[in-house]
Amino acid sequence: MIRKPFLSMGMLVAALALSIAAYAVRVGDTAPDFTGTDSNGKAHKLSEYRGKYVVLEWTNNGCPYTLKHYESGNMQALQKQWTAKGVVWLTVLSSAPGEQGYMTAVQENAYLRKENAAPTAALLDPTGVIGHDYAAKTTPHMFVIDPTGRLIYAGAIDDHATTDVGDVKVSKNYVSAALTEAMAGQPVATSSTRPYGCSVKYQ
Repeated sequence: MIRKPFLSMGMLVAALALSIAAYAVRVGDTAPDFTGTDSNGKAHKLSEYRGKYVVLEWTNNGCPYTLKHYESGNMQALQKQWTAKGVVWLTVLSSAPGEQGYMTAVQENAYLRKENAAPTAALLDPTGVIGHDYAAKTTPHMFVIDPTGRLIYAGAIDDHATTDVGDVKVSKNYVSAALTEAMAGQPVATSSTRPYGCSVKYQ
């Protein structure tokens, strides 16, 4: 008699986990639409970018895995390379107030200038709404969306899950590979990988 409630609770937790997994965004799905406000106060709605490739980059400037890609200049180079080809690059900050990586609009704009970063926009997501829509787990965590609004890549930025700046030069960059293949009309060879980095600091 005592064990029954515990079994029921266990089954409830398992069912909830399966339900969440069922609704998690997957490669091949239509990317969840969202509206986010950037560090300049401008609203961005994902569906307004239909017809373009979109990259979502989850970031945290206190995370050593993120710093690896900014201190090496790798992330800025990717942003400039792909936005020059018409790709919309949205950096997303889902750290909650008081947590590592949280930035006000003024702080984020100062950071972007300091790092010479060049995303299309930096979206401030302190409540984590956009992050949870995509089940963003780490910083960085990367997503690539094609012009039809379909998710074609989700996961790590590259194949070296370290904080070593020197590894950037010898890494396979999954984001660049996905964009290059998709723009050439080819299927994305590696469409999903396990993301690495610091956990997103949700509220």
